[in-house]
Amino acid sequence: MYITLSNAKKHLQIDDDYKDDDEYLIMLIQVAEDAIEANLNTPLSSLLRNGVLPKSVYHSILLMIGNLYSNREPVSFTSVTKVPYTLEFLLATYKHYYIP
Repeated sequence: MYITLSNAKKHLQIDDDYKDDDEYLIMLIQVAEDAIEANLNTPLSSLLRNGVLPKSVYHSILLMIGNLYSNREPVSFTSVTKVPYTLEFLLATYKHYYIP
């Protein structure tokens, strides 16, 4: 995992002493990392520089964790507006496109 539980909790503004969601958050971290890797069409390990992911990729994973944690169902009962210049914008530099 590239995102630690502590960093995910900090991003989500969850106190480190709150442990009830730890197992769930660890699963979300793994899911978000897998999804970002699939979106980029390249292993995250290939993006490492001195053992660290680019900040935009790292933050994209945090954004996805936040979205998955806040929206636990595939349906919303309120109006949803996409925030521009977030996930896709941050990942665009690192995305690999395959031409058959």
